[in-house]
Amino acid sequence: MPCITEIHDLSMPELQPYAGLTQAQLRSRQRPEQGLLIAESVNVILAALEAGYEPVSLLMERRKLPSLPQALLERCAGIPLYVGGRELLAGLTGYELTRGVLCALRRRPLPGMRAVCEGARRIAVLESMTDTTNMGAVFRSAAALGMDAVLLTPDCCDPLSRRAARVSMGGVFRVPWTYITPEDGAWPAGGIACLHEMGFALAALALRENALPVDSPALKREVKLAVVLGTEGSGLREETIAQCDYAVIIPMSHGVDSLNVAAAGAVAFWELGRMKNRE
Repeated sequence: MPCITEIHDLSMPELQPYAGLTQAQLRSRQRPEQGLLIAESVNVILAALEAGYEPVSLLMERRKLPSLPQALLERCAGIPLYVGGRELLAGLTGYELTRGVLCALRRRPLPGMRAVCEGARRIAVLESMTDTTNMGAVFRSAAALGMDAVLLTPDCCDPLSRRAARVSMGGVFRVPWTYITPEDGAWPAGGIACLHEMGFALAALALRENALPVDSPALKREVKLAVVLGTEGSGLREETIAQCDYAVIIPMSHGVDSLNVAAAGAVAFWELGRMKNRE
């Protein structure tokens, strides 16, 4: 059972991760083991715990204590559980805890790109994706629809930010992922060369006249395939598309030219993720 502490003073230093620290302070790319992440909702917290993340503390409304599942209580035995009224907690966090509970967890060192891709046959590569909602939705689809791993360019937002992790419904803890670093090769040329070296063909989701439909037999024949998605609005960079092996489109109707990047990712993952099991 967690150690329950009633909140009376919002300036308690133990509460700083929930209010006083910015996202940049919570996260440290140089020393991830010294950083924290905030997971929101029971399902997301349990996914993080099952993935091996170490809990530091919990925060929730006092009235929702009886609803905490036994599995969460057991996994968080001995750590502080801070409780208070709804208005008090909203004053601390800046928003109402509609999902009931927050958990601060220690970050873990990120694996290297080659380690993440080892044994993978279908991966997603996200370029310059800065919207946390789209990031979370893409991870949810990647985890559910057959992607073995996710790679992010250095300018992507943090998949472990509170909103991205929540939208992913824990997907960020279920599928291996990492950033493409300068050591892997500058993106796009170096990163793409590294993927080619590992045997991946790259399929860029892009509106091009010569693009293949997402259910093309040519894509089906690729043993290892990386699905490359760009940011909402501007999409992939021209130099990225030019260096990929394929441009791929999802056929549209009713005059619609494209889908939201998260929706497009889900369609592509469903179609292309299944292909690795068709041999």
